[in-house]
Amino acid sequence: MNETTFELRGSAETWRADPPPPRVPPGLIPPRTGSPGDRLSAWRRRHQLRARRAAEFYASSRQPERGLPVADSSAVLGFVRGLIADRPLLAIALVVLHALAAVAGLLVPFILGRLVDAVTAPGTGSSTVSRLALTVAAIVVGQALLTFLALAVSTVFGQDLLAKAREYVVRTVLGLPLGRVESASSGDLITRVTRDVSTMSESVRWGLPDAVIAAVTTLLTIVAMVFNSWLLTLPLLLTLPVLGVAVRRYLRRAPMGYITEGGTYSRINTTLTETVEGARTVEALGLGDERVARIDDDIAESAQAERYTMSLRNILFSVFGFCFDTPIVMVLLLGAVGYAEGLVTLGQITAATLYIQQLVEPLDRLIETIDRLQVGVASTSRLLGIAAVPPDRMPGTERPAGTELVGSDLRFSYRDDHDVLHGIDLDLVPGERLAIVGPSGSGKSTLGRLLAGINAPRTGSVTVGSVPVTALPLDLLRTEVALVTQEHHVFVGTIRDNIVLAREDSPDEVVRRALGVVDALNWVDRLPDGLDTMLGGGNLTPTPAQAQQIALARLVVADPHTLVLDEATSLIDPRTARHLEGSMAALLADRTVVAIAHRLHTAHDADRIAVLIDGRIAELGSHEELVATGGEYASLWRRWTS
Repeated sequence: MNETTFELRGSAETWRADPPPPRVPPGLIPPRTGSPGDRLSAWRRRHQLRARRAAEFYASSRQPERGLPVADSSAVLGFVRGLIADRPLLAIALVVLHALAAVAGLLVPFILGRLVDAVTAPGTGSSTVSRLALTVAAIVVGQALLTFLALAVSTVFGQDLLAKAREYVVRTVLGLPLGRVESASSGDLITRVTRDVSTMSESVRWGLPDAVIAAVTTLLTIVAMVFNSWLLTLPLLLTLPVLGVAVRRYLRRAPMGYITEGGTYSRINTTLTETVEGARTVEALGLGDERVARIDDDIAESAQAERYTMSLRNILFSVFGFCFDTPIVMVLLLGAVGYAEGLVTLGQITAATLYIQQLVEPLDRLIETIDRLQVGVASTSRLLGIAAVPPDRMPGTERPAGTELVGSDLRFSYRDDHDVLHGIDLDLVPGERLAIVGPSGSGKSTLGRLLAGINAPRTGSVTVGSVPVTALPLDLLRTEVALVTQEHHVFVGTIRDNIVLAREDSPDEVVRRALGVVDALNWVDRLPDGLDTMLGGGNLTPTPAQAQQIALARLVVADPHTLVLDEATSLIDPRTARHLEGSMAALLADRTVVAIAHRLHTAHDADRIAVLIDGRIAELGSHEELVATGGEYASLWRRWTS
């Protein structure tokens, strides 16, 4: 009989065994040699390949299998339209003031043209010239005042939009299904709530008002040119279609490019975050070079995405350069012919030339704003993609008729066709303490999340008082069933603020009682400011044990009738944890408690113990019953006490 020998690889070898393929294909590497024509052809091929990669990324970002989606342009337009509709007076004032300032600025070239005609005409008196000059001065002063008022309104409008947009983002992020958040990479969420929020805020504060200013000024300048001389307006009108084609082409491709850019930034942040958080593991396994290589690949891929958007900008700006310079030359040539034929005056030629020169600034600003807005639209699409995540529950109107927590035929999978729980049934008696034990990876935490209503089971149901937990509003659910895990968070604020999150109207007596229950009152009273001591954000940083005590005190104040403790005392040393659990016993006596822990002294004190093996309940009974049976729990207990 042939024997097959399997070589068991170590952790480091597992990471190094199957290196990922290069993410930058050879077709994107520019040639080192070749004629200018060959290099131009190679650049065109690279540009087309980058366009295909951006289109593929954009398509996959709409409904990703994992992670957070990206919203479409219509959602962005609806979002901006809604922001503007909430403050119509400011929006109208913004447009009117900038329009008046633009009109005032457009009167100056018109009057200067008339001044040229007046000077060149025989018999013109000095009083006429002086009157026109004073009119120009008065218009300049008026334009300055209107511009100041318009900019003040723009600032208020932009800051107001920014505040509303940020509030919307925060509400949306807090409303995300927890399971979907955990399926997304940490870098993606970080990038969306940092870089994308910053980019969106810049677009809202400056890009949107600048676009209004530039568009109004451009439109009125063209109207003024037609009013001055339709003949001298023809050069500009002939170049506008070329400009429109270039802008349309840019707007069709830029969103995909900038959304791809944002995706590469998310990947960079993910790699950096994972490397920093796992620094000890990286060092222990000697994986520093591999992590650096992965970051280099992320940066190289991001550079290719940025090269694509840079090429789009360069093409657009090249067309604009042509459309800026050509009309000036054509106006002078056409003006010379028209003047010789008596069709236009020198003043009209002067005004048209000034209008063309004056049009350069708003058009240039408009193009710059369009590019800035495209970046903002991409970031806003990524932010609104958070809101596109469907809810994982639809709260109903039924309310629990009791406190019984029942799980029936519970199955759950994190990915398709791979259940981690297999038909679990649990019927908890109100007031009992149930301990769930088992080896790592057996599904203990997953079961706890289902019982607490964090996730919905794939099949079966979890009910409290005969109502499915996922059919209860979250604020009500957390007063019925609460989950405390080994993870905890301290928010910037006082100790009191951190504890009364669930019930903000709780008096200090309730807060102090909760701290006393979790053995935290002594160290809190020793602080100079007591309950008013500020935490986080450069203030007092509690130890992991103190932070976990604050989390448990938060739970005590919330006062749910059922608690799910997922290794809630894992960061506290065993002796302190034992004392802490003992001091909580009186408070928890009338509550249903589900305790998930590796420390078997928790199981010893429980009314019943559920032994979870490979997603199934292998044993269920009291400590004495399971030890007498001599099964899995008895084996675990012997190893724990030996």
